[in-house]
Amino acid sequence: MRRKPLQNIRVLEFGGYISAPYASSLLAALGADVVKVERPGTGEDFRRAQDDRSPYFRQYNAGKRSFAVDLKDPRGVELVKEVLPRFDVLLENLRPGKLAALGLGPDVCRELRPDLVYTSVTGFGDGGPLRARAAYDSIGQAVGGIYSILSDAGSAQISGTCLADLVTGLSTATGILAALVGRADSGLGEHLQTSMMEAVSTVTIDAITQFFDDGHTDPARQSRHPQAQNFCLKTASGEDITLHLSSSQKFWLALLEAMGRHDLADDPRFVTYARRWDNYFELAEIVQAEFLRKPAREWEKLLSEADVPFAPVLGMGGYLSHPQTEWLEVTEPETDGLALVRPPWRFSGARPERGRVTPRVGQHSREIAAEVCGESRVDALVAAGVLFTADTSETSAAERETHA
Repeated sequence: MRRKPLQNIRVLEFGGYISAPYASSLLAALGADVVKVERPGTGEDFRRAQDDRSPYFRQYNAGKRSFAVDLKDPRGVELVKEVLPRFDVLLENLRPGKLAALGLGPDVCRELRPDLVYTSVTGFGDGGPLRARAAYDSIGQAVGGIYSILSDAGSAQISGTCLADLVTGLSTATGILAALVGRADSGLGEHLQTSMMEAVSTVTIDAITQFFDDGHTDPARQSRHPQAQNFCLKTASGEDITLHLSSSQKFWLALLEAMGRHDLADDPRFVTYARRWDNYFELAEIVQAEFLRKPAREWEKLLSEADVPFAPVLGMGGYLSHPQTEWLEVTEPETDGLALVRPPWRFSGARPERGRVTPRVGQHSREIAAEVCGESRVDALVAAGVLFTADTSETSAAERETHA
């Protein structure tokens, strides 16, 4: 890319695990200088005692800089206050009030930099009965309705990935970008607040609508299938294919062409979209029986020729190796056993690259402190344990791969 859109933006992150770090990783990929404030020694918990070798930490923190400072020491807090005016965004996902209790609340920080976008990400918001409750991804999925929607009625089960954390990170990044646009117009900062419980509504909005449309009945995994006219079908080769017909009569007739079942066009149970909705589960059995007659490759050819909306059901290996994924450049080339996922946008046809090194704990503490401190003071803070620096004699995971 000629120029990344956020290359003049600086972000100070007090983040842990996924929701805030994922948000700032998107900003870093767009060119922002993201400085991650970490505890001395072990750093953020998601490093899992592996420093820059943890694949999960790397996925959400590559391209950032690590500033390891002891916030339990007043000298550490004072140092953060000194560097803060050099940043455009402060991002934190601690429990409500915790950063303020350390002396770094929104009022204090915005007094130091009036146009600061102070961003607080919590589990449940800064009020209400769940305000102080711990919130991890599974908690957000449970209370936000995701587990219910993805499970059969009356049989709740956990999902296979961290949907609540990730959508919170994405919605947080969206809010920060909006606040930065607003700041460019007004010159004023914001205290931007969001929560996991709010963020999950962006993926449950259709189910919320369905709740009202179905007479206040809680949707479950199969609730939407009749109206969406979607199917997940086993083929003779053991592979799965999904179809999504929606309300289009064109696609229904196209499916009959692909199956060679023109007789169903006049079947009173299926003749209109409304009738197919009412009799969806009978139709699903008929379609499944047909798909078991041919292998997936043959079905893909027939469905393509008939212009039926379909896709193979892929695992992560299939998705990552798919020619369309490769064309879209969704991930960067694998480095040291991990492919970093790029942000889901293109600018003038180019997708931003992330391929910068994941920081070791405190790797950039000296250079960040040196923005406001002389060398002797930095040395004194390091000697006192207020500032922690990485062993620069070690190489990073990405550097080890490069030199191998």
